[in-house]
Parts: sequence; structure tokens; C-alpha cells
Amino acid sequence: MAGISSTSWTNGVVDLRTLTVQSILYENDRESIVRAAEATANSVHIATTAGLIGEWTLALGECGTEPTLDKQAIGRVRGVVESTGGTLIYEVFGQNLGHGGGHNRLVPLTESELLLFLNPDAVLAPNTIESLVEAMVEAVGVVDGRQLPLEHPKDFNETTGETSWASGACSLTSRRAFEAVSGFDHETFFLYCDDVDYSWRLKLAGFSVLHEPSARVFHDKRLQVTGDIIASSAEVYYSAEAGLLLAHKYSQFDKVAAILASFRSSSEEHLLRAAREFELRRSTGRLPPSLDPGHTVGQFINGNYAVHRY
Repeated sequence: MAGISSTSWTNGVVDLRTLTVQSILYENDRESIVRAAEATANSVHIATTAGLIGEWTLALGECGTEPTLDKQAIGRVRGVVESTGGTLIYEVFGQNLGHGGGHNRLVPLTESELLLFLNPDAVLAPNTIESLVEAMVEAVGVVDGRQLPLEHPKDFNETTGETSWASGACSLTSRRAFEAVSGFDHETFFLYCDDVDYSWRLKLAGFSVLHEPSARVFHDKRLQVTGDIIASSAEVYYSAEAGLLLAHKYSQFDKVAAILASFRSSSEEHLLRAAREFELRRSTGRLPPSLDPGHTVGQFINGNYAVHRY
């Protein structure tokens, strides 16, 4: 499929691609948000200078019960954004919509051609937006960046960039692709696996999913002495719940049965709770319709959703 160039011409005038960078806030550190906005504005400025981006917006969605940003912090972020010709949107939801639900709520607030989903504490390298936009051609549904200091181990084709799924911590999609699959499935996935599901539905719709290692993003993760990532209680629970729901949605019914049996026999409360929640959804008809019966896109490998490089 032929690619779309970064610019087009209308009556002799160059039409640059428009961009909205979206982040969902929930009790984040204010200084981290300001720092991320500074790095984002710098990365946008470089992409603008390269002739890849025209108008841009930073859209922040507030899921916390109390606003994360006070007037002073909002002013600082607005100043950073406007210094590079951008516009700031700070939308207070009044409820915790989760990751996908928050992004779904923000998307209709702009008309940008490109949408960058970015964790609020993620810091972009100067050339990251430039690299992501250059990779976003017509056949591509979503492309994610390389997370540092802990690079995600999921495999990708070093020539084409093709990968199983794109991480919502830093991923660029087109509005056309987003609307083609009706965005994130926030009814099913509250925090985790909504990005995996989004990627796989894009593949089922004929789009490709890419990883762009030159698009670097600092995503602060810490390790335990065992080498495992330190995770919050919410991360531990919702990743377990999402694993069950993802297996059901992608017609991996043998894996659903195996996971349920494992969770039911566990002494860990978060696993028992995830099993109870899944069974409640099943008994009340609230499970999502199953997709991919031929297992053409869904990858369930040793508890992961892609082949891992290490």
C-alpha cells in the first residue's frame, strides 16, 4: 500500500500533519508532568522544524478525585506548550475512566490527524516524534517507541519494525485507524492490555503494528533485587484481570480454563479476585464478543503477548 507523505499540497499551500499528544493523569507528581511537557514540546518543535508537524495540542485528561495540576502548574505547562505554537487542553473527567477510557474521552476534543498516547511521566527524546511520524504511513495503524532504561522485551522485525503489539506508554496512531476500530475497548480493559487489544484489532482490520527503536522515551521503572519490575497493587491486580479477559476475547478458551484453574487454586488475593470478577462477568453476560477464532493475530506465549527477545 502506498504511503502518505508528511506533507500535502492544497492550492499551492503545504498542509502539514496535525498532532495531539494525550496523557491520562491520576495522582501523578506535578513536576514529572511539567518535565514531560517540556520534553514533548521540544520533540514537537524538532518535528515541526523538520517539516513533519504543523498545529499540535497537548491534551491532559484528569482521572483523579482531586485535580493533579493546580493553577500554577497549569500555567507552567501552558507556557511550555504555547512557546512552541501548541494548545493545551486540561480536561477534568470527574471520575476514574482508566487508561483507554480516558484516551477515548480526549480524542473527540480535537481533530488532529495523528494521536500520540503518552504516559504522563514519560520523557521523550528530542527526535522521538520525528521518528514516529516518519514511520506513520498509510498502512500503519500504530507505532510505539523504545522505552528506556528498561526496554520492553517483545520481539520486532529489525527490517520492517513489525511487532505483536504497541505499548500505550508511548505510541502514535492515526485518527483514521483509531476510528476504524472504535478506539480502545474501555468496557473490557480498565488499565492493562487495552493497548494489546487495540493493536490486535488494528491487525484484524488490515493495519500493521510497528516498533520504532529510534524513537526513545524515558519511562521510569524500578527493579526489585530479584530483577522483577516494582509494581503497584493496582498494576498487579488489573494485569491479572486483563490477562483473563484478553484470552477470552481472542478465543483462547483453553488458556482461559487453565488461567482460571490456576487463579482459583492460588492463595494470592489479587488472583482470586480476578477469577471472581471474570466469573461474574461471564454469569451476567458482560464478557466481550470473541475475535480471531483462527488465532491469526493473538499471541499467548509463556504468559506474554509476543515472542520475547530476552
